Amino acid sequence: MKIVRFQDRSGYLRTGFWTDSGIEAAGQKYNPEKINILPPVQPTKIVCLGDNYIEHLKERGFKIPQDIPERPQLFLKSPNTVIGHRDTIVLPEVGIDSRKAGDLGDIETGKRRIDYEAELGVVMKRQAKKVSEKEAMEYIMGFTCVNDVSNRDDQSVERNWVRGKSFDNAAPIGPVVASTELVSEDPRVRLILNGETKQDSKNDEFIFSVPEVIAEITRFLTLEPGDIIAMGTPSGVGPLSHGDKVEVKIEGIGTLVNFVQKRE
Repeated sequence: MKIVRFQDRSGYLRTGFWTDSGIEAAGQKYNPEKINILPPVQPTKIVCLGDNYIEHLKERGFKIPQDIPERPQLFLKSPNTVIGHRDTIVLPEVGIDSRKAGDLGDIETGKRRIDYEAELGVVMKRQAKKVSEKEAMEYIMGFTCVNDVSNRDDQSVERNWVRGKSFDNAAPIGPVVASTELVSEDPRVRLILNGETKQDSKNDEFIFSVPEVIAEITRFLTLEPGDIIAMGTPSGVGPLSHGDKVEVKIEGIGTLVNFVQKRE
């Protein structure tokens, strides 16, 4: 099943199921195009992986196999980053570090470089702390699409990546949470920008599996129901610009669509 949260035409918040014939909730059917699709969960945090695809490591100049990380590379996105299906990604303002460097970048798009990153999102079903790999899948509600939107200007000059990864609306998620039986262990992840495929994981695979990642994360911090783990992005990362339409497609889940605009 595919769980969806939405606001109906009367303004009521509802939870239903996305089927081939539309959205079903409380005995009624809704046209997905005529309602406001909300983020499927409200996470307290998003735990993200860097460097979890071999081809993405290669495109960043790393050498294989010596530069493959020994354990998952982790960072956080805060709750303010979350937006839903068909919501707008507003590009952040030009960073102070760019101005200090004498490079204002492209003021019309807001930053010199804001990138898309299509990722599989793992949604937690219940609180998880010190979970073993063997039992990890029992803690999962399902899977969703994530776009780890990244501000490269500021990410490149700060150690904690707050400006680089946790600016407002930097984590589109959705449109549904698909149950575990609908999604393979390493599903095909694609990103389409203005109708052109930019990322496709069909010839790549995870370095660290979902159970390995859950076990590693929960050694150090507790995951709460609704929290998301973003499993890293395949090769093909690139920039977003004002007016773009960006889609994350993951087999078994569906398509997350967002639009990009400069800050007014």
